[in-house]
Amino acid sequence: MSNLKAKPAVESVPVNIGIEGKDRKHLAALLEAALANTYVLYAKIQGVHWNVSGPNFYGIHKMTEEQYGDLAESIDELAERIRAIGYLAPTQLASYLKQSQIQEAAELGDARAMLETLAQDHQTVAKNLRAAVKEADEVDDVFTADMLTARIGKHEKFAWMLRASAAR
Repeated sequence: MSNLKAKPAVESVPVNIGIEGKDRKHLAALLEAALANTYVLYAKIQGVHWNVSGPNFYGIHKMTEEQYGDLAESIDELAERIRAIGYLAPTQLASYLKQSQIQEAAELGDARAMLETLAQDHQTVAKNLRAAVKEADEVDDVFTADMLTARIGKHEKFAWMLRASAAR
């Protein structure tokens, strides 16, 4: 079982895609947790993008813009996958915050501290997605597994870029 904070998914329509109903429900809950993590990270990165300052401002500003743009697309993909397997995609910000393992930024630090925090957050998302991929594989949901595997690579790359930018 993954360590994602998965809550029960709300079914919208029955679907017959070769994945058992209970498995689709569990996958929807895992995707909801991934969506929550991604949404909170998206907001956090956008906050850094808006508020970073210092000698590396321009590079960090551009890098975070690339990252939140990518996350915006992934938010849509995750929500649409939840819908495709027969469940409603969550829409409440409060539920994202409650379910996410990514914490809102309590305060903005210096640029280096912000980058280190974002790198850790990307690593957290990657670890959680890796657990969800295993569970998708177990029920032969190759599409979800492939989609999440691709996301892992993005998060790991973004974490590396942030760590390298924060290095002294």
